[in-house]
Amino acid sequence: MVHLNSSLIDVLGGRSAKLLSTAFGYETVEDLLRHYPRRYAKRGELTDLKSLRIGEHATVLAEVASAKEAPMKGRRTSRLEVVVTDGKKTIDLAFFAMSSMHKKRLIPGVQGLFAGKVQEYRGRKQLIHPEYILTAQQGEETDPDVIEMFAKALIPVYPATSTVPSWRTAKAIKFVMSQLEIKSEDDVVPESMQKDLDLISFKQAITWIHEPETFEQAGLAMNRLKFDEAFILQTVLLQRRAKESQLPATARKKVTDGLLTSFDKNLPFELTDGQKQIGEDLFKEIAQTNPMHRLLQGDVGSGKTIVALRAMLAAVDAGGQAALLAPTEVLAGQHLRTIKKLMGDLSTKGELGGNEIGTRVELLTGSITGAARSNVLANITNGEAGIVVGTHAIIQEGVKFKDLALVVVDEQHRFGVEQRAALAAKSPGDKRPHVLVMTATPIPRTVAMTVFGDLDICSLKELPKGRSPITTHVVLSIEKPGHLERGWQRAVEEVKNGHQVYIVAPRIGGEAAEDDADLELEDEKRPPLAVLEVAPMLSGGPLKDVRVGVLHGRMSSEEKDDIMRRFNAGPSAKDGIDVLVSTTVIEVGVDVPNATMMIILDADRFGVSQLHQLRGRIGRGSEPGICLFVTEALEDSPARERLAAVAATTDGFELAQLDLEIRREGNVLGSRQSGKKSSLKLLQVVKDVELVELARDACKKLIEEDFTLSQVPALQKAVLEIEQEAQTEFLEKN
Repeated sequence: MVHLNSSLIDVLGGRSAKLLSTAFGYETVEDLLRHYPRRYAKRGELTDLKSLRIGEHATVLAEVASAKEAPMKGRRTSRLEVVVTDGKKTIDLAFFAMSSMHKKRLIPGVQGLFAGKVQEYRGRKQLIHPEYILTAQQGEETDPDVIEMFAKALIPVYPATSTVPSWRTAKAIKFVMSQLEIKSEDDVVPESMQKDLDLISFKQAITWIHEPETFEQAGLAMNRLKFDEAFILQTVLLQRRAKESQLPATARKKVTDGLLTSFDKNLPFELTDGQKQIGEDLFKEIAQTNPMHRLLQGDVGSGKTIVALRAMLAAVDAGGQAALLAPTEVLAGQHLRTIKKLMGDLSTKGELGGNEIGTRVELLTGSITGAARSNVLANITNGEAGIVVGTHAIIQEGVKFKDLALVVVDEQHRFGVEQRAALAAKSPGDKRPHVLVMTATPIPRTVAMTVFGDLDICSLKELPKGRSPITTHVVLSIEKPGHLERGWQRAVEEVKNGHQVYIVAPRIGGEAAEDDADLELEDEKRPPLAVLEVAPMLSGGPLKDVRVGVLHGRMSSEEKDDIMRRFNAGPSAKDGIDVLVSTTVIEVGVDVPNATMMIILDADRFGVSQLHQLRGRIGRGSEPGICLFVTEALEDSPARERLAAVAATTDGFELAQLDLEIRREGNVLGSRQSGKKSSLKLLQVVKDVELVELARDACKKLIEEDFTLSQVPALQKAVLEIEQEAQTEFLEKN
């Protein structure tokens, strides 16, 4: 018999197992069985070809409408052009080898499954050299497995690659299922809970997800397997939360007439009601003897930094230190400048002109070396540095705090739980510091229950007074080139009116290798535009009369600081920068109130959240802002829909919901690789709200009764695997 943990090599043999491992990373029977069907083709019903997207690996059930050979210029061979149809729409198939053999098989009227990557050629969708299997055809012997597949009422269609089409996966799953033994102890949900929640068993769910006789059976299986994903995820998060809440922390009680009081007296603006209320909540929590674990979310420009800074000052007042962890050196440098500007002489204790009530604010990044680094480390160790701002460099060995009281993590989506934990572990003795996580990417309620289930959440929705409106336009650079020319003219006008402009491109450019992992690459008609190519073109062309600067992640820390200083200085400065051509290093935290315009080139290459974050760099002063999304995306493409949706609103909470619907939630615990235990395959927290809440309530009850999960070995094993995977991923990154 075959079990869930059986090796695919032992069950399927080396060749098939290697194919599945290379294509999907699968090693065990369970890995393969969790490769769920993307959809089901109903016998006799052809696939809706209209739903196919350019770039996807698709498997379609269609009928051959026509097939003809066409000579190829300069070659002796011919090309076979086949058109298949769903009865309404058509898609082209192209074969460049053995065209005669394919022509004999692909005769009009025959039906089959066709698999390949959807491409575009002369305005039509096309599959080049697709793999295919046909229903029974006269004069041709058909594989018994194929006959059985097409005889089913529902044909499962699996996610595929160029090397493993849907039916090859189906054949492997069918073979495994014929020998599979699933025991009751393999179920992550206790039997009593299954009855209470009216869930089918895991064994039944696996059978019906792969071999359903009706859509009802497939639906019940889907519901049960979604519940499993939610249930395991909630168990991980609630266990983490319970463990962290039991750890000891030093109570940091608010001090009157201290550093915080002096800071508040000198603030040049009034705090919003939300900033005041959340501030009081944070002061109460860091005064407790158990560590605070709180997420502060707020839309772009809502004033999270001032809230975090006041909490850090309260921690310093109480005799401790605070660390602010930022994802990039540019953002860390920006935070340092912002904090020092807000604190004034309170940030330079011990220096000439420093205030003795204050403290020292230090910066620690990977590019700070030599004597400068030694001095910073010494000030952190002896406690003179009350506030330390930095990047991952703070987490490294050799960085020792005298008394770390509060950890603030900016842009949570860039850091994992383990990185937060590594910084928290730097607190001396067995005491843990309080933790405040900030994000400018608003989080829908259901995501809060999943991705951030180990944190308490508070939200800043009120924008500070004086913030100006931003208008956004989508500029179609190919369809309406005159609009882009007008955009460059408007940029020059903004500079002449005393303001500044950002221009953002997706890549750095140059000879060094590019990392486009975060870009939305929908097609490869041309490489994304690059900063090092765009900047000289603009400074020698439409922007020749203004001062253009360049900023990107490959520059040294000193170069970045100098560019940001000059851009901050504004048009009036002798060495100031009027227009900054940059990558997404300015995505978060960069605050130049005088910047009123942003032009995002190849905007379709960015996701919803990135576009919203980038746009948030303008309109931070008293003047209104204008943002242009420049694109070559086709009219009916998902990219154009995405850009139009972001242009229509500046409400970050609304856009966060849209972003989630587009991206789904595949890697909620940090893992980016498919097949990992921590990835969600079926659960969509936007649509499955009730299921997530049901799983969370059930999990709370289970953990209260059996915190170690000793009565549910399958759940205990699943949780352990996720925690080990997360730890391994963290170690590999560091």
